[in-house]
Amino acid sequence: MLSARKAVQNLQEYHPPLASRGGLRLDFNENVEGCSPRVLGRLQRITSDDLARYPEREPVEAVVAAHLGLAPAQVLLTNGVDEAIHLLCETYLEPNHEVLVVTPTFSMYEIYAGATGARVIRVQCDADFRFPLAKVLRSITPATRLIAIASPNNPTGTVASREELLQIAQAASDAAVLVDEAYFEFHGETVIRDVERFDNLFVTRTFSKAYGLAGLRVGVLTGPVELMPSVRRVSSPYSVNAVALAVLPAALADCDHISRYVAQVKNGRERLGGELSKLGLYTWPSDANFLLVRIGEKHREFVMAMRQRGILVRDRSTDPGCEGCVRITIGSDAQTSRLLAALREIACELELVRKVTA
Repeated sequence: MLSARKAVQNLQEYHPPLASRGGLRLDFNENVEGCSPRVLGRLQRITSDDLARYPEREPVEAVVAAHLGLAPAQVLLTNGVDEAIHLLCETYLEPNHEVLVVTPTFSMYEIYAGATGARVIRVQCDADFRFPLAKVLRSITPATRLIAIASPNNPTGTVASREELLQIAQAASDAAVLVDEAYFEFHGETVIRDVERFDNLFVTRTFSKAYGLAGLRVGVLTGPVELMPSVRRVSSPYSVNAVALAVLPAALADCDHISRYVAQVKNGRERLGGELSKLGLYTWPSDANFLLVRIGEKHREFVMAMRQRGILVRDRSTDPGCEGCVRITIGSDAQTSRLLAALREIACELELVRKVTA
């Protein structure tokens, strides 16, 4: 019988809990408000001819490049950030290479890197999930070919500073340094303009989070002009669908929609963090659209109790260093009020705290 490569056989599968997601979805860091009305308007104007033709991403890449302040040659639209990660692994990794991944973090870095046969080196975050700059620098070897860093990080919400990221890019001159800025809009600090200064720096962004386009699967990979042709060489010319390309300019143009949503998330993040503090439940400072909460040994019961109330949250207790932790996406003001009411009830029900104040 035909067998997959050993590298593939040894991969740990990623199993997102997508089944039965009815209710308030605070488990996947999605935009719970939805996309811009301008996107919906553009969708209504899509014709059968638009769907019958192969998609052309280059004109939209020019729009995205202008939005980011980059040249079109520095920009590649991808089928979500997942494809961007995959392309970098396919472009640069051989089985004798090493990949540094700061854990806990997004699983797909390790999965795509491992599929090439490269050796994945996990660098555990420092205490309180602080970015482990010294550990990363010590882990760089002549075999290091890719370093993947999410900032803000998922599932912790913590960040690596621009200075730390650029220090790594400078120290690992023979490696591709990928900075995943999927949650950039909620943080504001970026290294995306630095791809012009460093010939090994790549930055990804997604339109799944703040822009509310997760269902259309569109992201962007940016990098040095000299290196992007090699990445394009392993990319399908039609990986981004025509519908996503049609609506993306409309999404980018509605700055007010994004600003309102980001402000709402920051307000909700503060409200939720304050309530968790009152209950005595520990959470880490977050620069993303979610909070990671230490529930403790009753984390499974907590997730189930939330589900019984029609609220979905994500158990992250199997991530390195996240034992007993649950991740909660920030919703709208009304959704946050509903979440807080359920949180107080469950805290009493499961005896997570001795006394709950209203």
